[in-house]
Amino acid sequence: MQIHDSCRSAIEACLKTKSFAIARLYNDEKTMSIHIHDCNEVYFSISGGKQFLIDNRVYEFGPGDIFFINQFESHYLSQVDRMTHERVVMSIHPEYLKRFSTPQTDLGYCFSCRDTPFGHRVTLTEEERRRFTYYIHRLSENGEFGQDILDQAAFLELMTYLNRIFISHCSKGADTPSAAPEGHTRHGQIDEILSYINQHLSEELSIPLLAAHFYLSGSYLCKIFKDSTGTTVNRYIIAKRISRAKALLMQGHSVAETGSLCGFRDYSNFLKAFTRIVGISPKKYASYEH
Repeated sequence: MQIHDSCRSAIEACLKTKSFAIARLYNDEKTMSIHIHDCNEVYFSISGGKQFLIDNRVYEFGPGDIFFINQFESHYLSQVDRMTHERVVMSIHPEYLKRFSTPQTDLGYCFSCRDTPFGHRVTLTEEERRRFTYYIHRLSENGEFGQDILDQAAFLELMTYLNRIFISHCSKGADTPSAAPEGHTRHGQIDEILSYINQHLSEELSIPLLAAHFYLSGSYLCKIFKDSTGTTVNRYIIAKRISRAKALLMQGHSVAETGSLCGFRDYSNFLKAFTRIVGISPKKYASYEH
């Protein structure tokens, strides 16, 4: 498969194909502002030497560090020295992971579980680094007959391996490896809450309203939501509304109509939220070819 030379092109390819894309980066590209987009990301640092701001928490890259970022978490990469920062970045569409997950194996677990002692970062051992690199090399092979099937197989092996590493690190700080996935599913109400939000994005949504609808206290709702998704209720609602807004703008809806259809009661708030998250105004986004 194609290995991209910029994060932007990998993200665009991931969203276009609704699957996954890989970028291997040796030089610095223009740093994107703090952003949220519609895919999960795995950042593997080969050389270290950068700082990563994820949902207002600062991490510093070391060699062999791997970060798991879900689609709703804002993140920002900044330089702390003049060294070239070599890294591999995988952009992964959440629906692609769901396609291959099973009731026993949730391939998105490393992105959704945030109730861990180590946050988003795991430092790989030498053996784990070698195996990660082995999978990336398999995905980098040129397109002979059947390469698309082999790419898919290598990707699924890699995501299974990364989740095993993630669960292993969870076990060192809290639960046992077998208990970690149970922690992810212990709040069965979360699926119903997510479904309700996605079906009512054009309507009023608030923590008190959701809490009343599901007969929960607001504080308990916020806790189980953050534990299960890694993000807050309000951040999730905004991210989903902006994601829908992008789709509506691409379909030709006006900016004002889009804001209303996505549940923004105030036109100015829609402009500010869209520009902050996407990086450009809704009008400019609608004028681009996608």
